Amino acid sequence: MHDAKLDRRSLIAALAATGVAAMTGTDAIARAAARKPFFQRIGKPIGLQLYTLGDKPTQDLDGTLARLAAIGFTDIELPNFYNRTPAELRAAADKAGVRYSSIHMNMPGPFTGGALSLMSAPQEIADGLNTLGIHQVFLPLCPLPEGFSVPEGKSPQVAIGDALRAAGADHWKRTAALLNERGAALRPFGIRLGYHNHNMEFAPLDGGATGWDILIRETDPALVNFELDLGWTSAAGHDPVVELGRLKGRVKAVHVKDIKASTKTNFVMGQDPTEVGSGRLQWAKILPAALAAGVEHFYVEQEPPFTMDRLDAVTKSHAFLSRFVA
Repeated sequence: MHDAKLDRRSLIAALAATGVAAMTGTDAIARAAARKPFFQRIGKPIGLQLYTLGDKPTQDLDGTLARLAAIGFTDIELPNFYNRTPAELRAAADKAGVRYSSIHMNMPGPFTGGALSLMSAPQEIADGLNTLGIHQVFLPLCPLPEGFSVPEGKSPQVAIGDALRAAGADHWKRTAALLNERGAALRPFGIRLGYHNHNMEFAPLDGGATGWDILIRETDPALVNFELDLGWTSAAGHDPVVELGRLKGRVKAVHVKDIKASTKTNFVMGQDPTEVGSGRLQWAKILPAALAAGVEHFYVEQEPPFTMDRLDAVTKSHAFLSRFVA
């Protein structure tokens, strides 16, 4: 009969001889937890910004949400109201077994869709969002300079970049003040306001600062939080890990977006998009940094053009993230 104690001592001695340290029970549990996929380890769902699917939700909202639930996406961010009532949107989510946790709402202007905007009455906004079960709204695009238009022969992206550059630092200061005002108006109704970036915020301004610097500095942390778009941040030539550190305690959501290595640094909404895990972003560093910064929601998002069906693309991104260890 073997002596169990002797066998244990022999095993420990053998491990020590090969330079392998014996683990305590606590160490073993920690090691096992560290080997779990990131989202399983942190107990948070992999979300999706529904904008990624283009007009599929408009054509068939029930079927689209059911397909997303089957893939594993249960945490949904809305890009707008899809010209439906909040009650209709909520019914579709309940039927599919998904939940909305955030929505994008624009300022009034050429890119605003739906009856509600961030300048609507706070009670009206709160009534709609409460029906949806949403308590977080993000401004997805900065207000455009007064009199903005797209000149013939110029793309909207380049026109926006040119207009913002011409407007200078004062435009971003006015944007910060407006965010503070709207955040203060919505807060008593239990609605949190945040700002979602593209890459034009990172364009250098006269004096060396950027619009991003101004927004972080001049918005009130008690009234305004952020949704960091990781892909657009990288397209601007910035390290998402560094920006997450700057926003610690103020960044409530991220857009989990990947871009190809061919993307050149720019400030006019240009990128070469790809599925998450197929591009240049370093998820092993970014995902833990997001968690450490206080991120509550992780929404997959991908920009067009797509090289496959959009649902196939988000399936690929979900499969990567669901098994990724970080």
